[in-house]
Amino acid sequence: MRAVTWQGRGRMSVEDVPDPRIEQPDDVVVRVTSSGLCGSDLHLYDPLAPFMEAGDVVGHEPIGVVEEVGAGVGSLRVGDRVVVPFNVSCGRCWMCVRGLQSQCETTQNLEQGTGASVFGSSSLYGQIPGAQAEYLRVPFADNLPIKVPDGPPDDRFVFLSDVLPTAWQAVEYAGVGPDDSLLVLGAGAIGDMCARIALRRGIRVLVVDPVVHRLQRVSAYGAETLVTGSDAETVRAVLEVTRGRGVDAVIDAVGMEAHGSPAAESTALVAMLPDSGAGPPMRSAGVDRLAALHLAIDVVRRGGTVSVVGVYGGPMEPMPLMEMFDKQVQLRMGRANVRHWSDDILALLLEPADHLGVETFATHHLPLEDAPAAYLDFRDKKDGMVKVLFRP
Repeated sequence: MRAVTWQGRGRMSVEDVPDPRIEQPDDVVVRVTSSGLCGSDLHLYDPLAPFMEAGDVVGHEPIGVVEEVGAGVGSLRVGDRVVVPFNVSCGRCWMCVRGLQSQCETTQNLEQGTGASVFGSSSLYGQIPGAQAEYLRVPFADNLPIKVPDGPPDDRFVFLSDVLPTAWQAVEYAGVGPDDSLLVLGAGAIGDMCARIALRRGIRVLVVDPVVHRLQRVSAYGAETLVTGSDAETVRAVLEVTRGRGVDAVIDAVGMEAHGSPAAESTALVAMLPDSGAGPPMRSAGVDRLAALHLAIDVVRRGGTVSVVGVYGGPMEPMPLMEMFDKQVQLRMGRANVRHWSDDILALLLEPADHLGVETFATHHLPLEDAPAAYLDFRDKKDGMVKVLFRP
């Protein structure tokens, strides 16, 4: 089959790779009909290169059709249409039963000290072949895939794999309700969807992003956009529109992609090391850019909440603990527990109205063979690119 593979730092290639097959009785093989390109894929593209191997198949946002069913699978049949969550979770362990599928004890990577495995990710998260491919092996088929009806276009359901539950959890963790205020830092795919979900709940949403076309997208859904040239200007603008108090909650949808932090220099230095030598420093040295998180703490009101959905990777960065303690800031974060939220989201998607604009959410639909160029354009934010769906 054809698949997008990692071939080195900043190099993706579409190659012929072996077709997946049933390996366990509870496996299914899915023919992928659409698969997303995610900001997390860009982390594999460069910063997490030390944990990748040439030939790794990437991607973790698929929808498709079941082509083959293991002998132990009872809930799916050949021809069923399914969305596959990005985190590989068994659905039966202590963590999964408590709605913490991102911490699944069956697929935790104990040797790496990380949580549940992720499709198409690095060795930090299991190095399981990913979904930017023609076919995908899916384990735990009676618990993991989300069965969806035939008929509606892929775009109606495909974002159940990652974008929707990630944004949904971020808004839930923010803990705000009608008439509260929420600042979303970053209007990429996740920040954009956070804004849409929060607006639907009657929350006042403000959004900050340096990319104008992204602000235009969220503004069309009713978000207030703040155009600022620096973090200091953002703080002043937020305080002005909240009468000096700050917002009730902030969602950091940027993570280590933030600009303007001195830590960027250490990121670059680690990236210059040979892949074999870069892994240990990345696990033990501060490599993140914390500008967005520091900004979130600055603009949230006293007693407010910061919900972190942007990915961070460095374990030793300094945090403004004195300010956080003094302001009584609540901090919630983590990878989305997809299956914890999927039933509620699916019920919304099954309504006739497209409440969250998912059918027009993707900015680009591309053949799989265009993936290498798409990675470059996505990284550089070219051509109005916010969300890409590949069609194998």
